[in-house]
Amino acid sequence: MQDDPSMAKNNVTNDLETRSKTPNLKRILIRLRRWVFRGILLFFGFLALWGLLYRWVNPPTTLYMMQERHRIGEVKQEWVDLENIAPVMVRALVAAEDANFCIHWGIDSAAVRRALQQGAMRGGSTISQQVVKNAFLWPGRNWLRKVIEAIMTPYVELLWNKQRTLEIYLNIAEFDTGVFGIQAAAQHHFGVDAANLNRVQAGRLAVVLPDPKGRSAIKPSKSLRKRAASVIAGSDMIRRDGRSKCFED
Repeated sequence: MQDDPSMAKNNVTNDLETRSKTPNLKRILIRLRRWVFRGILLFFGFLALWGLLYRWVNPPTTLYMMQERHRIGEVKQEWVDLENIAPVMVRALVAAEDANFCIHWGIDSAAVRRALQQGAMRGGSTISQQVVKNAFLWPGRNWLRKVIEAIMTPYVELLWNKQRTLEIYLNIAEFDTGVFGIQAAAQHHFGVDAANLNRVQAGRLAVVLPDPKGRSAIKPSKSLRKRAASVIAGSDMIRRDGRSKCFED
């Protein structure tokens, strides 16, 4: 029995079409990979230029500030240079948030290991990491943001000195609902400028930072007052043992 010529022709045609589709699919995947790679490069290139810009230019706002402004209608923030912030406030911040700030290169490896062992997505963040998160990235907790934060933090450490990192942090951190930056916080909570904060006020402002919406610097709980006193003692300690040398004379 002879094969039908038309069927043979159709089989050949189908085979050729299948072969032609396979290279097209491969080309599409190759192009897709190229565009994804280019997109990643552009994203990190943009962040790199943004980080370089903030070496000299003060951040006018952040993604979180814009989100809060949209949510509540208005936020308070007034930029103040580091030399116009009470030194005890700067030390209290470091003692409360990152006592080894002057020692590490942006990421505290020991703290990160402890956080990973506990399976925590929070914890282990240095002041440098928090600045990167607040100044450049979006709020919330997810591993993608953590990865970008971990990549960008050493770069920012290379670009900025420690004083600049603290200056930006203290000007964009949230101290109460809609209250951003140490100048607005000092006026909002105590009716004074950031330069005139005393030890007690500095300690109380430093300890509200992990939970500014849930903690009060004006009416602190007993445990918060105790924590603030511990932070002030810690600020004295880092001054004595030299861990504040990178941002103090």
